[in-house]
Amino acid sequence: MGTADQPRSGSQAVERAIHLLNCFEGDDPELSISELAHLAGVPVSTAHRLAQALVRGRLLEQDPANDRYRVGRGLATLARPAMTRLGIDSAAPHMYALAAGIKITASLSVADSSDAVTVFHARPPVLFCSHQLPRLRQPLRSSAAGRALLAHSPAAQRPADDLDLVRRKGFALEEFEGDDPVRSIAVPVFGADKQVWGALSVQARSARLNDELVREILPAMRHIAVRIGGVVHNGSGTTG
Repeated sequence: MGTADQPRSGSQAVERAIHLLNCFEGDDPELSISELAHLAGVPVSTAHRLAQALVRGRLLEQDPANDRYRVGRGLATLARPAMTRLGIDSAAPHMYALAAGIKITASLSVADSSDAVTVFHARPPVLFCSHQLPRLRQPLRSSAAGRALLAHSPAAQRPADDLDLVRRKGFALEEFEGDDPVRSIAVPVFGADKQVWGALSVQARSARLNDELVREILPAMRHIAVRIGGVVHNGSGTTG
């Protein structure tokens, strides 16, 4: 047995288990034990031991049909109080109303260190496609949600560059090039303390989310951002 696979102290085991759980960031992935070991950077035997412990704790589930692992219901149960405390549960109806009205997925993001992290999606009942889902984590400097957050962050944290235009316009726009280009637009969400809490964004294929549609949906996005700002709780969405 190699050094990397030796029994660990309690704190080391907890840190490794947390690192293993972080491998499941994204849109509900299912991972084999070899994939999990590769992502976590640990031997397969170590990944298996930790994963089984997390299964027993209901933080992970293992599909009996293919032995792949996924996030467990116990983790969702633990997350529920935080979602309620942050006010995301209360924001959800407003986001679904927006998504249904503009027929594009609405996403809510907050800042985490140098990234904008998506904490909630509201899909429309019609015209949904995968292009409407932003990555779970996107750099603050190169995403519409991140730029909306940065532009309205305290001056001490704000880069001195082209974010002045974002502040003046009240929204951020970002283009993602590729075979099928995607466009994203985001507006800031301010909490009761008048500080930026998060960002409300939508994205779609550039051919659909053209300038005309942007002008059409911006008033609805701003209106819903104000509604969300009235129900979310302060202290979670500050730029770190």
